[in-house]
Amino acid sequence: MSVEVPGAADKPTKPPRSLFGEILDWMLAPLLLIWPISVALTWLVAQEIANKPYDRELGEMTRTLAQRVSAQAAADVSHPGSVDASRYALTSEAEAFLRADASDTVFYQVRGPQGRLLSGDARLPAPADDDTTTNPGETRWRDDDIGGDRARVAWLRVQPPGAAGAAGSLLVQVAETTSKRTRLANEIIKGVILPQFVILPLTVLLVWLALARGIAPLGELQRRIRSRDSADLSPIDERHVPEEVAPLVRAINELLGRLDQSIRTQKHFLADAAHQLKTPLAGLRTQAELAQREIDEGRSTPADLMRSLEQISLSSQRAAHMVNQLLAMARAEDKEHTARRSEVNLAEFAIETVRDFVPRALERRLDLGYEGPDTERAQLRVLGQPLLVRELIRNLVDNALLYTPPGGVVTVRVMEDPFGQVSVLQVEDTGPGVPEAEREKVFQPFYRALGTNTDGSGLGLAIVREIAETHDAELLLDDTRSRRGLPEHEGPGARFTVRFPAHPAQTPAAI
Repeated sequence: MSVEVPGAADKPTKPPRSLFGEILDWMLAPLLLIWPISVALTWLVAQEIANKPYDRELGEMTRTLAQRVSAQAAADVSHPGSVDASRYALTSEAEAFLRADASDTVFYQVRGPQGRLLSGDARLPAPADDDTTTNPGETRWRDDDIGGDRARVAWLRVQPPGAAGAAGSLLVQVAETTSKRTRLANEIIKGVILPQFVILPLTVLLVWLALARGIAPLGELQRRIRSRDSADLSPIDERHVPEEVAPLVRAINELLGRLDQSIRTQKHFLADAAHQLKTPLAGLRTQAELAQREIDEGRSTPADLMRSLEQISLSSQRAAHMVNQLLAMARAEDKEHTARRSEVNLAEFAIETVRDFVPRALERRLDLGYEGPDTERAQLRVLGQPLLVRELIRNLVDNALLYTPPGGVVTVRVMEDPFGQVSVLQVEDTGPGVPEAEREKVFQPFYRALGTNTDGSGLGLAIVREIAETHDAELLLDDTRSRRGLPEHEGPGARFTVRFPAHPAQTPAAI
């Protein structure tokens, strides 16, 4: 029978992530991101490479023209006050040589003082960043537009002999369109980028193969684990796993070890439980068969039937007590159940438990008492699972009443240790006590000390320890002779101390 949770079918299930795909994504994503950046940088570098040789050639043409202009300017010195523009015009042969470029259009220009055009193309604009303080003869370059065409311009200033200051210098410019430069830059880019279209897919393929080869040991480890029998909890061999996976394998081995120990403990517990339950159940059956046989044979008397019924009642009580203890043990081990915690008044639970056990204490002629604050003034609160905390107190009191001889004293004590930031529960008795060598064993399931002749399940103290551990409480066992100053013939007694972490509201910092 299956139970459907409303809305569970509508909620999309997130598919599991692939480690192979995750690594591949993180390797290829940067590669695909860097590739366009590489193309952009290649284009910029190609532009720079393409400009350098043509800039050198353009600079040489500009300096050659500047030498001729400088010679003409020297001739004008002999005719002060007049500048003959025709002197600066190039001959047809010189102009043809200057413009002898089948790919690009070449422009030249010579401007006199105040920007007057002396020779060349009027369409060539003056430099926008012209600085008259620039050293004469220093060649400079710029990009400009001439009639809608992109052009590269080289320019410099010529200082005529005897000219008054930088304002009297001449501007010489030579420009050419950028067709050759663009073609060269494109060729460089093609030479660099086109091989990448072959290298990039090859790189992706090699990365794919390398990853597949690298994670192959994981597949082998998976096959080894899948081929195991469900009962095989032996450690996985770490010698044949990659170094990066070794910590994971060690963690799995630790988990397998804990699981194996837990299963062994459960099997041992179930075997002991079955053995312990077998005794009262066998007694029930024996007494019932005996009573039935006596009735059938006609030898039954009311007194005999009463004895059989008493034995049957005693056996059923033992079986019921055993089952209740097993259920309590299961609740104490249930992590989900113990995780649901709330504020617990430790003194109130202790007082309620003492009240419940008073009839039994009177029946056994025991002095059962309580020491600590009453329920109205009790401020000793712990954070815990109420049912389990009550079960812990009941099992400690039940154990003390069980092992204390008639006429003895059992005391339940609750107190606060503000410096240790704990709330303390103590249950002490005047019984035979527990030898120091057996103080750890008494907390094991179904363990009972020899020579006590008591009737119990052997689970009470095991439940106490389990509940204490789930509440992060410290459990201590010692004797009480030294504290009470009892004479030697009295039993040393046993004192169980449980130190619960105090509720945050009780700590000195909160007070």
